Amino acid sequence: MNHVSDIIVRPLLTEKSTLARYSGSLYTFEVNRDASKTQIAAAVTKAFGVQVEGVRTANFLGKVKRVRKGVGSRSDWKKAFVKLADGQTIDALEGV
Repeated sequence: MNHVSDIIVRPLLTEKSTLARYSGSLYTFEVNRDASKTQIAAAVTKAFGVQVEGVRTANFLGKVKRVRKGVGSRSDWKKAFVKLADGQTIDALEGV
């Protein structure tokens, strides 16, 4: 995982993440399941040019769903909560 797009899958833009972004500059991303906290911090810094203060992660198991005659499941995924230094913002996500 050398490239930023290998680590950061997409930003999570929900109501809860938007409130966290405005109240304490806490951004949420869906990231690769194998990415470590230091890799996530480096990827966010490289992609958006901001200083990362801390990273917290959470692993989620995919839900089991019924599909036609059998049972299938959604993929497991990982969420990263990225705290930026004071005064730092990611301008690409501010208008969304």
